[in-house]
Amino acid sequence: MRERGNMTLITGRDIVRELEYADNGTVSFYNGYEVLDTSPADVLSAAVFEYKQLAGNVTVSGLEQIKNSGEQAIINLLEARIGNLERSMENSLASSLFSDGTGTSSKEIGGLQLVVADAGTGTCGGINSSTFTFWQNKQATATSSAFSTTNIQSDMNSLYIQLVRGTDAPDLVVAGSTPYTTFLATLQTLQRVADSRLADLGFTAVKYLNSDVVYDSNCAASRMYFLNTNYLRLETAANRDFVPGEAKESINQDATVVPMFWSGNLTCSNRALQGVLHT
Repeated sequence: MRERGNMTLITGRDIVRELEYADNGTVSFYNGYEVLDTSPADVLSAAVFEYKQLAGNVTVSGLEQIKNSGEQAIINLLEARIGNLERSMENSLASSLFSDGTGTSSKEIGGLQLVVADAGTGTCGGINSSTFTFWQNKQATATSSAFSTTNIQSDMNSLYIQLVRGTDAPDLVVAGSTPYTTFLATLQTLQRVADSRLADLGFTAVKYLNSDVVYDSNCAASRMYFLNTNYLRLETAANRDFVPGEAKESINQDATVVPMFWSGNLTCSNRALQGVLHT
């Protein structure tokens, strides 16, 4: 998400995302002084996503402060623990990106199982896709409900072409262990070229058409997501982007507590161009 510029800072009561579900009908070729079509184009509406909150704490006991005497020693200790806390929170957020938003009593973000649902329907961003069918994502079941080297590429092809609209097409395929290893097995006799940019981010990627194919351990083993990242964002509250809070003395312990906060949600402006292949 960071690499593709899809992490944005926002403010406001809710996370409002304008939708792009149709082409602008006023687009046309013209000649000279021909009158241009200025009629309103109803291509945008809005989905509303709730803020979700994530927090953690770093604690330093009085004894640790004694053992790390000196201002710089305490700063180094806090920096190390805050760094560990931020990584731990990022890992929790990365895992939540694949959720359906119902975990921990519906407090976590609405991840790919909500935005790109197995059934293709459901309510997302306050819009019921059973009523508004333009808001349904694409979904397909693997042949014989199983991933195999015999059928995985044809299954991928069938879903992929449903997600192409003009120059718009999936640019990222995120897979769980089963579809990823099955897809790799079909490429054993071919040269596999990893994207060095993604390799620098810790992902080993291969190519499928114009899409990077990456394995993510947080992704369920039975799913393969076809994503058009132009329409996906991780929206983050401007003052809650892994921001440490004020250090506070515990009222019932000899300890100093430093909290850290994140708030936001995963949003989508076009579900129809997102797809999932599952068993």
